[in-house]
Amino acid sequence: FGDESSHDAHCGRCGSLVYSLVREGAYVHVAMGTLMDDPGIRPSAHIFVGSKAPWFTITDDLPQYREHADG
Repeated sequence: FGDESSHDAHCGRCGSLVYSLVREGAYVHVAMGTLMDDPGIRPSAHIFVGSKAPWFTITDDLPQYREHADG
């Protein structure tokens, strides 16, 4: 659901982000909360922590990056 000029697809019922096409459609970022089954992958880092909500605490030991992950 969404307009064709957008790279984001939203749920037609609630408006939640379902996925985004990025890098001119070469990649698809899927919102993990939309999956029914375990995808079998786990996070490897936290990106954009420079703009995270001040009340959110990262409680694991994964690398953290203010913006994009380095290389």
